[in-house]
Amino acid sequence: MKLKKRLISLGLATAMVFSLTACGKGDGGSQTTGSASGSGDAAAATEVPTIDSITLKTSADSEGDYGDLTASIKILTNRTDIVDTVYKGYAEQFMEIYPNITVEYEGITDYEESLRLRLTTGDWGDICFIPTSVSKEELQNYFISLGDFDTLDGIYNFCTEKSFGGKVYGIANGGTAGGVLYNKKVWDAAGVTELPKTPDEFLDALQKIKDNTDAVPLYTNFAAGWPMGAWDAYTDIVCTGDADFKNRMPHMQDPFAKKDDMTGPYAVYYTMYEAVARKLVEEDPASTDWESSKGAMNKGEIATMVLGSWAVQQCKDAGDTPDDVRYMPFPITVNGKQYASAGGNYGFGINNKATVENQIAAMLYVKWLVDASPIYTDEGSIPARKDQPMPDVLADFAGVELLSNAQAPEGEEDLFDNVNLQSEVGINNDDYPDCEILEAALYGTKTLDELMGEWNAKWTSAQETLGVEVTE
Repeated sequence: MKLKKRLISLGLATAMVFSLTACGKGDGGSQTTGSASGSGDAAAATEVPTIDSITLKTSADSEGDYGDLTASIKILTNRTDIVDTVYKGYAEQFMEIYPNITVEYEGITDYEESLRLRLTTGDWGDICFIPTSVSKEELQNYFISLGDFDTLDGIYNFCTEKSFGGKVYGIANGGTAGGVLYNKKVWDAAGVTELPKTPDEFLDALQKIKDNTDAVPLYTNFAAGWPMGAWDAYTDIVCTGDADFKNRMPHMQDPFAKKDDMTGPYAVYYTMYEAVARKLVEEDPASTDWESSKGAMNKGEIATMVLGSWAVQQCKDAGDTPDDVRYMPFPITVNGKQYASAGGNYGFGINNKATVENQIAAMLYVKWLVDASPIYTDEGSIPARKDQPMPDVLADFAGVELLSNAQAPEGEEDLFDNVNLQSEVGINNDDYPDCEILEAALYGTKTLDELMGEWNAKWTSAQETLGVEVTE
């Protein structure tokens, strides 16, 4: 049976993705929403303040906003591995500061699919990681505004990703740099003395690892589905050096065509296709296991995985040799320079159907998480706040320029999403097309040029259907 028959049900899972005054103070940073009920100093509230206007308490006895608020809130998360340990610990720390607010987490295994269904009911809790299937235009249908874009963009990273119409609806749970996870001890043993800067240099390094070590050169994690979609994260800034490339793509003719300098999206998928075709991956991609792969990377049984920098700390924590786990820039060079995309992980969103008390409590907890908790140190991620330092995991990125995708032009905030969905190419929201690339390389059913030709045709058809002007 072909592998793709086993992946049809994987659907839209992706992995692969950074001071409220009390309502009674009469501060202008607030918004009308929800329905009031309950007790505490917000019992009669009809407005929820913006996240930037909150003054957090630092202890149960300190000054700060909403110290008397009573509420019980639930947070949905995909991190089932740490929901009852690390995340429970965050909740306990927060509840020591705000003893009248109860915080409960719910871990969800099939997160993307489950949230697509649960969001429509409105009965899903108070805070969630905003699923990738929610387009920018739809954000206001499910979540409250956390504040004005012009204000929050000066405080937090990655605000463009969850903003629409001048409002921000999600603050990133940290950020990820686009690169490659690797075991330095294995690479050294293979005789690779310099990190690769082009796809062919990378493939040559994988061949040396295959020839000189017992490690799997590149582990795809194909069976999980979402790690295949993680390759999509490298198809804008990393392969072009252009922060505006994603905004330009809807107006481009054949954006997946091969370029002579091996940049652009084609070069990313070439790297994956050739690694599979040259048998530089695990023997049976259908039998991979994500959870065990983290320990295998730590032990040196796996040499390389293409995932965001968020995965580094998980692999470091999965064994006894954390110092061997490192992170390198993705091997594409644009005009002599390497780039890395700095994008947000899942964004925290607050339910617009919750009561005002719960929305305020949720706003307090989100602000505490992104401003005061140890979450970014614990996860080795780029902090949401712009005034906090970059993580140590990016030590190999010296000389690499980190960029975030530019905000779309006014009136085109949802254009990329619309063309992407209409075309069914599925960049960053559907791992199945990437799985098809692996299958084609594994079985030799199609060349990469044939696949990218099909993607270009789908892109053109979507442009025509949506009436998008092609300008380049």
